[in-house]
Amino acid sequence: MSAGRIKCVVWDLDDTIWRGTLLEDPAVAPRPEIVAVLDTLDRRGILNSVASRNDRRLALRRLRAAGLAELFLVPQIGWQPKSTALALIATELNLGLDALAFVDDQPFERAEVAFALPQVLCLDVTEVAAAVAARPEFRPRFVTSESGRRRQLYRTELTRRQAEAEFAGTDAEFLATLGMTLTIRPAGPADLRRAAELTVRTHQLNATGRTYSYRQLDALRLAPDHLLLVADLTDRFGDYGTVGLALVQRGPRAWRLRLLLVSCRVAARGIGTVLLDHVLSDAAAAGVPLRGDFVDTGRNRAMYLTYRLAGFEELARTAGTVRLECRAGTVRPAPAHLTVRTPAPDSA
Repeated sequence: MSAGRIKCVVWDLDDTIWRGTLLEDPAVAPRPEIVAVLDTLDRRGILNSVASRNDRRLALRRLRAAGLAELFLVPQIGWQPKSTALALIATELNLGLDALAFVDDQPFERAEVAFALPQVLCLDVTEVAAAVAARPEFRPRFVTSESGRRRQLYRTELTRRQAEAEFAGTDAEFLATLGMTLTIRPAGPADLRRAAELTVRTHQLNATGRTYSYRQLDALRLAPDHLLLVADLTDRFGDYGTVGLALVQRGPRAWRLRLLLVSCRVAARGIGTVLLDHVLSDAAAAGVPLRGDFVDTGRNRAMYLTYRLAGFEELARTAGTVRLECRAGTVRPAPAHLTVRTPAPDSA
């Protein structure tokens, strides 16, 4: 199992989060050892949700009374199969099913989920504390300042999506209301943990699927022939945090984009295109073409399309890697809905 694979743990309620059955005892008490696990996961940046066969109104009221309601995103409480609830949670949070773990005291419920959704890791409640303590899937390689506020970042994104669903105009008109500002800047020492975390966590919008350690990124950041860029995004709802990363090797005859990735949370915001165009502009100013690699991981096809739409042409295909190149030319302006800032390194 890969380190940090689990991004969300989905919990049953009765005889799992709390002792007893809510419909039989309205004053059921949360298990202290489970509350401790919830807090540990939250600090690590692992989300929590609920899949429970229960009365939704009563269950949410009990979670609020216990001070736990804010820990759970998009809780699915009703009478549908647990596998249906987990699929909905994955969709709402824009996560792959293989990023979910499911905790339930009932063998039948775990078996139903394991049969319908074999990608999901299923655990008995008696196993979960030990699993979180010892299993690599629950231990991200880095716990950053952004990890501790990941739940709030997701909650803010859910608010954005609700506003978008209620908006009467077009998608473009909605984006124009957000007041988005993208800041593209050279990475500093304080950015490296988040940068390394992005290479591990980002799968759908990662051009190569490659990961880099803190030490590797620090060495490349300081190398005179390399440029490591990070992209931060804000809008009227709040801060998205650091959402993009580009690693450029600058040669005398061509620049090579060794890494280009964008957080899946901003997939529909056009950030990947803007970050790529920024690097293209810098390469054009240096009078050299920009080359990029694409490695098909089965989940990142959108990044190949990003290259092609930016004017990249294929140079070669070898051992699963597509080498592309874009000659210096006219660089597209940023979309109207986005303000792009590029502060100098000493003011970043």
